Amino acid sequence: MLRYFLKRLAGAIPTLFIIVTLTFFLIRAAPGGPFDQEQTLPPEIMANLQSAYGLDRPMWVQYSRYLWALVHGDFGPSFRYKDFTVTELIGQGFPVTLELGTIALSLALVLGILIGSFAALRSNSAADHAAMALAVAGIAIPSFVVLPMLALLFGIHFRWLPVAGWEAGSIRHLVLPVVALALPPLAYIARLTRGGMLEVLRSHFIRTAIAKGLPLHTVILRHALRPALMPVAGYLAPAVASIMTGSLVVESIAGLPGVGRYLVQGALNRDYTLVLGMVILYSTVLIGMGLLVDLLYAWLDPRIRFER
Repeated sequence: MLRYFLKRLAGAIPTLFIIVTLTFFLIRAAPGGPFDQEQTLPPEIMANLQSAYGLDRPMWVQYSRYLWALVHGDFGPSFRYKDFTVTELIGQGFPVTLELGTIALSLALVLGILIGSFAALRSNSAADHAAMALAVAGIAIPSFVVLPMLALLFGIHFRWLPVAGWEAGSIRHLVLPVVALALPPLAYIARLTRGGMLEVLRSHFIRTAIAKGLPLHTVILRHALRPALMPVAGYLAPAVASIMTGSLVVESIAGLPGVGRYLVQGALNRDYTLVLGMVILYSTVLIGMGLLVDLLYAWLDPRIRFER
């Protein structure tokens, strides 16, 4: 297991290198630049700005300098957020995004597993059909549609929750964004849990456990749940990706000070270093989540071995 973990960890470095390289050249290939404004700057000022940030150098020089700084943990200065480095912006916004995403993923896992298990135990009943119909609706409706609908209903009509804004430690400001982010992965997890549980419940070892007279809750919790969650474990990395990409829009709509808005604004403003920093952050989280899923497989199913 340790050898497999180290091999995957070493394999993440070339992956990140490829992502950084592609992002570096793609963002510069887009029309416009970080200092383009509605009012054209004088040529002297533009030349000074280009020289100050090294944008007047050849592309390969800029690329090699960025990689050298990145090796030393320096993401560089932001081109549009004056007096801020990309590291400082990430430090300000990432705790908010992490809190939002962790709560949304936890909510999706708990409710998705409960709803999927409930539907599997009552297969082909009215409750099963209702739960799966709601799951299909959760998959079909994206977060950027769910959040305005929830804000309109609970924020404007009933006035129970704030529509937008952020206060540290305030649960009320988290409810609507968390629910909007959690609904799509919750729906997928519910369907995957139902399918996995139905397959496991038809297995011979489950029938043997029931024939021995074990209570149903014991059979479910001790024997059926872990193998039934194998499809859910495989979906964890896409679930994290769904929540992270959803947070880009949700944070902008709800006015949350997370890193998602920095990526959106950085792409619009052609803030090269900010976009690269956000892409590296998101890529690192997703690669780490993929590694965690592989290790989780071994815990859910001891028959899985990663090495001889």
